[in-house]
Amino acid sequence: MPATPLVCVVDSYGLSKKLVDEFLRRGAAVVRVQSTPDVPAAHRGPFDLSDYHDNIVHRGDLAATARAVAAHRPVAVVPGGELGVELADALSELLGLPTNGTSLSAARRNKYLMTETVRQAGLAAARQAFVTDERTVRAWHASVGGRIVVKPLRSAAGNGIHFCDTPEESAAAARAVIGSRNVFCERNTAAVAQEYLRGTEYMVNTVSRDRVHRICEIWRTTRITANGVADLSDTVYLMPRRGEVQDRLTAYAGEVLDALGIRHGPAHVEIKITASGPVLVDAGARIGGANLPHYARLARGASQLDWTVDAYLEPDRFMARHKEDDPRSLHCAFVGLVSPFCGTLRGYPYLERLRALESFHELRLAVSPGQRIRRTVDDLSYPATVVLLHDSEETVLRDANTIRYLDGPSFYDMADPGRE
Repeated sequence: MPATPLVCVVDSYGLSKKLVDEFLRRGAAVVRVQSTPDVPAAHRGPFDLSDYHDNIVHRGDLAATARAVAAHRPVAVVPGGELGVELADALSELLGLPTNGTSLSAARRNKYLMTETVRQAGLAAARQAFVTDERTVRAWHASVGGRIVVKPLRSAAGNGIHFCDTPEESAAAARAVIGSRNVFCERNTAAVAQEYLRGTEYMVNTVSRDRVHRICEIWRTTRITANGVADLSDTVYLMPRRGEVQDRLTAYAGEVLDALGIRHGPAHVEIKITASGPVLVDAGARIGGANLPHYARLARGASQLDWTVDAYLEPDRFMARHKEDDPRSLHCAFVGLVSPFCGTLRGYPYLERLRALESFHELRLAVSPGQRIRRTVDDLSYPATVVLLHDSEETVLRDANTIRYLDGPSFYDMADPGRE
């Protein structure tokens, strides 16, 4: 390895800059690769390139992009987010670097192929159908019964997910998804319909090196029914590393990683523990979102950020330590506010009551007074998020419940309230 190792990060946008910062802190240089000529709408706006050794824009010619990257002699190519997974696979494979390879790249992005790949590996998987028109989903829903989920083949952050209780609702969801653009500005040419899995959902963030998997952090989610969404994620809680539930999640997540060919680097695996056991909801071969690895580090002293850097820059250290416990054991929750309104926001009357909570750590406003607010329907539409951090789990749980109590219609001072 050269004296100053260089890492290539594909599609470093927004909060994924935390991973770039960790590579820089550990003495590496970073080249940024942008997988699309145009920046996706969700990430548009000014961003600083001063920390990058170079910025390479991929324009569809893989060989040309690989030559530009190879000129920097990188030790690794890492996806910065969901959009960069396939290009990172292709570049790392072509350059002979630690790679998950391209043979299962599509299964790591396409939600239908993902579930089928997991099923073919002998793991529990949701019943599903590939949907190209509303007649297909209407008939499949009628045959399955109950509630189903209709969602884009490729997306993230809960974008475009519909919970449907009747074939008519499923047909309407298919119409809404097919032909629209997902969060990455890709056109949805089809959708996937899956059975609704009943059970608590968990997010398992991992890092791998040569098929050795480190479970970095496990988050338990809670959900509410709001704004027409039957299963809206509102809070996630960082779980202790050890426990019966954690052991079940760890075993199943490792099998999912192997089934999807994730041998190297970070991954984010969403799992529901149903009455029959763990079942995959979704997986991404990239770092966890919503800045959760950053907050896990504050609570535990290390997180997916640290382990990703170890896996690529210090693999021997990774192998020697991958079963160790974390240095700290604080409790943490990430609470999203759920707006019932759309319109112009005048203010949040009870904001100071949030800051006064005993475990309050951080408040992030996505919508400030004077700006337009919309109803919260997915992970991209929280108007604000609160992070709680404390050495007492009871205190964190109490404060999270207090936030949900305060977060009603009176929490929002609206100039022109609307609910559509």
